[in-house]
Amino acid sequence: MGLLVETDVMFLDCPAYLDKQGAVRCGLPAQVEDRYTAESTDGPLECAKVRCPLGHVFNGTIESLTGYKCPTRPVSR
Repeated sequence: MGLLVETDVMFLDCPAYLDKQGAVRCGLPAQVEDRYTAESTDGPLECAKVRCPLGHVFNGTIESLTGYKCPTRPVSR
């Protein structure tokens, strides 16, 4: 009988801002290092700690880590 080890790797887009105006996001794949549940008055919240290849580290709810769209390059008109 062996030890069961979880081998799934999960990634999210890195939510870090790269400019002072807050318009450009990193968007690199950030590996989920830890997943956990936090208690709140509205019930349990799914949370995670993520780190991208540039070293950005975030720890928060999945909703706050994924609740944005990574902007694409500006479209010239």
